[in-house]
Order: sequence, then C-alpha cells, then structure tokens
Amino acid sequence: MIDKDTLKRLEFDKILETAATFAHCEASHYGTLAIAPLHSRQEMELRLGLVDEIRKLTRLGIALKLAPFEDITPQVKAVRPAGAVIAPIALQRFIPTLRVMAAVASQLAYRTDVPLLLSEAGCISGFPDLLNPLEHTVNEEGEILDTASRLLADIRGRKKGLTSRIKKRLEEIVRERHTAIFLQDDFITQRSGRWVIPVRMDSKGMVPGVVHDVSNSGETAFMEPLEIIGLANELENLVADERAEEIRIVRQICDWIREDAEELLRQFEALVELDILNCIAILSDRLKSETPVIADTPTILLKSARHPILTLMGKDVVPLDLELASENRVMVVTGPNTGGKTIAIKNAGLLSVMALCGMPVPALPGTILPLVKSILVDIGDEQSIEESLSTFSAHISKISSIIEQADRGALVLLDELGTGTEPGQGAAIACAVLKELQDKGALVVATTHLTEIIGFVQREAGMVNAAMAFDRQKLAPLYRLAVGEPGESHALEIASRYGLPERVVRFARGMIGTMEADFHALLRDLKEKREQLDRTLTALSEREEKLTRAEQNLVDRRDEAARLVQDAREKGLLEAQQIISKARRDVAALIDEAKREKAREAKEKLDQAAREVEAALDGLHPEENVAPEQVAAGDILFVKPLNCDATILSVDHRAGRARVRAGSMELDVALISLLKPKGKEPKKVRKQRARQQEADSAPQGPATSINLLGLRVEEAIGELEPFLNHASLEQISEVRVVHGKGTGALMKGVRGYLAGHPLVAEFRTGERFEGGDGVTVVTLR
Repeated sequence: MIDKDTLKRLEFDKILETAATFAHCEASHYGTLAIAPLHSRQEMELRLGLVDEIRKLTRLGIALKLAPFEDITPQVKAVRPAGAVIAPIALQRFIPTLRVMAAVASQLAYRTDVPLLLSEAGCISGFPDLLNPLEHTVNEEGEILDTASRLLADIRGRKKGLTSRIKKRLEEIVRERHTAIFLQDDFITQRSGRWVIPVRMDSKGMVPGVVHDVSNSGETAFMEPLEIIGLANELENLVADERAEEIRIVRQICDWIREDAEELLRQFEALVELDILNCIAILSDRLKSETPVIADTPTILLKSARHPILTLMGKDVVPLDLELASENRVMVVTGPNTGGKTIAIKNAGLLSVMALCGMPVPALPGTILPLVKSILVDIGDEQSIEESLSTFSAHISKISSIIEQADRGALVLLDELGTGTEPGQGAAIACAVLKELQDKGALVVATTHLTEIIGFVQREAGMVNAAMAFDRQKLAPLYRLAVGEPGESHALEIASRYGLPERVVRFARGMIGTMEADFHALLRDLKEKREQLDRTLTALSEREEKLTRAEQNLVDRRDEAARLVQDAREKGLLEAQQIISKARRDVAALIDEAKREKAREAKEKLDQAAREVEAALDGLHPEENVAPEQVAAGDILFVKPLNCDATILSVDHRAGRARVRAGSMELDVALISLLKPKGKEPKKVRKQRARQQEADSAPQGPATSINLLGLRVEEAIGELEPFLNHASLEQISEVRVVHGKGTGALMKGVRGYLAGHPLVAEFRTGERFEGGDGVTVVTLR
C-alpha cells in the first residue's frame, strides 16, 4: 500500500492535476485526480492496453468522439423513487451526456482493432429511444418545447392567438375617445397575470372593469375592462391546460428514465472511465511516453527516462539511465549539490508509481519497472515543530518506520542519508540502515554526501555506487547518472564559483584532512582514467564498425560484379544463339533455292556454331542438363528458348529435335535445349493460376472488395459487373474497388462505369487508411 503522503512527496498529484485538465466531465475530472496504484498486474496491464488502443486511434487520426457532458448520477437517483418527477432543467442535463454516449457507441460499433476498448466500453449504446424525445422536449434553458407533443403545440397555438386578440382589443379600447380621456397613459400591461389598462384613480368608476392593482403613487388604477374578462378567463383555462400537458410530458419522460435507471448509471460509469483513460492517453502523448514492462522480479531498468513534471514545464531534461536488479538491490548516488541527485531518485519513484497506476511513462521502450507492494520515501526536510523534533530526529523516526515496513516487495528512496548529525556517526548509522534494508530484500536508491558510505558500498556485495556527472572545467553539473563509480561533492569549487572569497576557500582547503584530500584526489584520477578508457573504447568501437561496414560493402560489390558478369555472358550467348538461328533460316532458304554445295557447308558451320553456343549455355547450368537419349514423350522439362517448363509431345532422336507444348503453344526445339524442370510455368498460365488461387483462398461468404490491379479497362469492367450483382443480391451496402493509381486510366474507366450503373447509389475516393486514391468505395442502392 502506498500512502497519500508518499504520492505527494513524489509530486504524483501534479501529474494527475495536469491529466485532469483534459476531462470532459466533472465526474471524470475528479476520477482522474483520484487515480491510485492498482492492486494486481492484470489491472495494470489492462489499463495500459486500453490507453495504448486510444493512442493508436489518435495516431490514425480517429480521436474518441468525446465532448463536454454532464454528471447525470444525481438526476437518475432523484427520479428512481416511484412517481418522482424532476424539473425540465434537470432533464436537459441528460441530453449532452446521451449525445456523447451515442457518438462513442457509433464510433466503436464496427471496429475490430480495439478489442480491449470494446470489452470495456462496448456496453455504451446512447439510449436513442430516450435521447430523441428529450431533444424534442426541452431546450438548453430547460423550457418545454412546442415539439414535445401535438396537444401542447395546439394549446400554445390557441393561447398565442387568444393573447393576440386580447392585446388587439385593448389597444382599440385605449384609442377610443370615450375611454382615452380617463386613462393615465395609452399603454397596456399585465397585473396578476391579467391584461389591464392604466386608468386615473379619480376616474376608475367611469371605465367599466375590475381593478387588479394600484400604482405606488396611488394615482393610477390598473383595470381589466369588462368586455375582455371572458377572453381572459378562456386564456387562463388554456394556461392551465398547457401546464397540465407539460407536467404529463415531464412525468412520462421521468417514467422512461426510471425504467432504464440501472443501465443508465452503468453506461455513465463506463463513459466516465473512458474519459479518464482518454485523459491518461492525452497526457502520455504530451510526454511522448511508452508502455513499460511490469516485472514480477525486483528490477528497475530506466532507459532515457525523463522527469514528467520537468518535461511538462518545457525544461530541457537530461534523460536518466538507471538499473537495479537482483544482483545489485542497493544503489547510493553521490555528487555535488544542485547536481540532480534528488530529482533522479524522485524520478525513479514517480515513474514506478505511474506504472503501478497503469500509466505509460516518459522513457524509451524496454523500460522495466517493478510490481512493488509499497514505496517508502524519506525525502526533504522532516523537521517537526509540532512534535519538537529536530531534522535528525525526524529522519531517524521516518527511517525506523521504513525499516519496520520494508520487505521484498518494497521500493525505498532515501535522500541525504546520514546527514543531520556528526558525519562519522551519521555515516555509521547510514551503513547499518542500508545493510538492514538489503537483508530484508528491498530495492533501495539513496543519496548522500558522506565519503565513508561510499567506501562501505564499494566493498559490500549487492550494493553499487553511482554519481551525478560534473564538468570540472566549467564547474557545472551535467545531470547525468554514471553507475559504478562514486561522486564528489565539489563543495569548495562551487563555493568559489558562487562568490566565496578565495582566502576563505584556501583556508577551508587547508582544514580538509590529508586522508580525505588523498581520497578525493584518488577519485579524480580514477574518473579521469575511466573517462579516457571510455573514449578509447568508443573510438575503437566506431573504427571496428567502419571496418565491418567497409568489409561488407566489398563483399556486396564483389557479388554484384560476379552476378553482372554472369548475366552479361548469358545475355550475349542468347543473343548469339538468336543470330545463328536467323542465319540458319536464311541458309536453309538459300539451300532450297539453289541447292549449292557451298551453302550446305555454310549450314554445317552454323550448326556447329549453334552447338558451341548451346554447349556454352549448358556450362552455365551444368547440373540441369538432360541426356538427349533420356528424353521421352510425356516428360515435363525446362525449354531454354521458351524460358519455362513444357510437356514433351514427341521425340526425333535421329534429328536431335522434339515437339513440345507450353500452355496453348506447340513448337519444335533441339534436344540439347532441354533441361531438368524448374517448376516455371508460362506467363499466361501463371497469371491464370494466381487468379484462381486468389479466388480459392478468398474467405467464404459475400465479398466486400474486388482487386482489379493489372487489368485492362474492358477486363476490369467484365469482372466488376458480376461482382456488383452478387453484392446487391447479398444486400451488402458498401464495397471497395481496388484499382490502384498508375496512369489513372483504369481508375477513370472504373468510375465512369460506376457513374451510370443502376445498382450504384454513390461512390467516393477511399480514406487514407482505406487505400486513398487507389481505392473507390461504392455505396449500393
């Protein structure tokens, strides 16, 4: 259990306050502020998964359709007793909430890529049977609308007409000569809900009517003329009828709400939880957070972690790398004041709390945070005036409580360990505390300035020193954690930089003991040697990487050159073969024409040259040759001139030739051009087989998309027509036609065909996530 005081010391409340500003409802605002560590790993991973799905939708440009909505819990509870009725202004609060519910429900209804959100918020329906009557019943001011019922609209129409008649008659009365002389003024008004005219008090008996009011001065009587009393009474009856109808309408809606009260509250709670998750998602995007790994083992691995509060403030944050594992459970961080030690340990604690609450953390992927049961901290000045405790006493009291609560499931953060008393004894107490916490199996990160603790940690197994890096030349902290080496306070250097007189600094330097000075000098030498070694290792690593890249580049270039030589040679031999074949045809024609001996000799020479070229081609693939005497009808062999497999129809061993069939084509080829089969079909056969396989592998059921890539316009339309017919018969309302961009000819042809098709209601270009300009989405009638 992590108490509220610990969360406040780690400033987790500031994180929640920022997240709560993104809430759309007062209930989700307070729900975000109330976020606390969860009880199980499953709950943490579920919330992390939900937040990740919301962020994934946001990256696709599909933010949740959340808008400001009202907390309807008080209204639902008020209407739950039988016969209870609430005011129209209270009913109006349901409308924005139900609208947001309906928007979210429609947004998630057909999505399959957010299973966790569907499991958590899929119950939200929006209550359309309740939202529609409410929207037609009350406006934003809580007034009952004329559209609430036909009877109400009729009553109000009659009421309006009657009021107009009354006002018109009164206007005529005040203009009549025999009445106007007794009036105080020529206006008409209302008193006690009745229309009246202002008559002078001394003349009220001269105008027949009923006095309903008298002015403050006592000089004017507000009288209702007798001739409109009947109309006014009729108007009063209409007002009563209007009020009765309004009460009936409100009572009816309250009855409907009462019927759905339980489900309304359940869906409202789901909507509030979704809004809280959205707050976390927006904060995570602002912080550029990543989902951490929640480890059952006591392990902390921070990769380039940034302090979230400093990040939100726009500070230039130096990333923190920190690792604590089973072999080293205790880390002691040293370094100068203002060097970032306290920020480092608070960052480790704050990110651990965020992970325990199911919130992504501002660190690189691969960050690991432990599933701890408690986080125990002693950070800041604990001086207590009320309890009359000094700083040291307050620290010891806090540390005693921490030791009592610590176990293998605890993360302990101790700031300025061992301070507040005499350094020697303070260091001894600090070492004992670290040893006790280590024996209890807790993960510990502590800061200190005491050099005695550094030596103890360096010797003790399972403990490790770390230092906040410091630039000695600039005398400025670098805010970078270096694990495995102790740090220095640099107090004298910093004091000198901030104006302490040099004579005072020299005197203080002389007061430092020889052993401590030697110790700090040794630390400086070790750090300089380590930095030099790191630079050397970095240079060697870069050089080795360059050599590896160069070697790989040479190998790639050699392989490429060999491939180009082989391709060029094969291409040349094939071209030579084609030239010889043409020459043979020419010579054969000459032989047939002239039957001359020299021509036959030339043919024999060309045949010999052809055999040499074919033998050279065979040398490129010696393992694939087939002996001519082994070739038989029915065999399937690779035919080099066709560059594909073919079936042997007949063989003429004497002439050294065979007749082959490849697809629908038959021709005679030389036996020496036949190789072992390579499984390479003719181009047309391959296309037909690919389409057949694509059709066979398509999922059963009505198809909602068709792929026309690579087809001519007439071929595409030939396939599109039956596809649209089948989709219409299957009552599919929307289909996708994939035609690609290319030159645009196929797209124009397809859309021109769709424009006049009787089954097509409309079509549009696909959205970016649907395929963009390469896809047309068609709505069928």
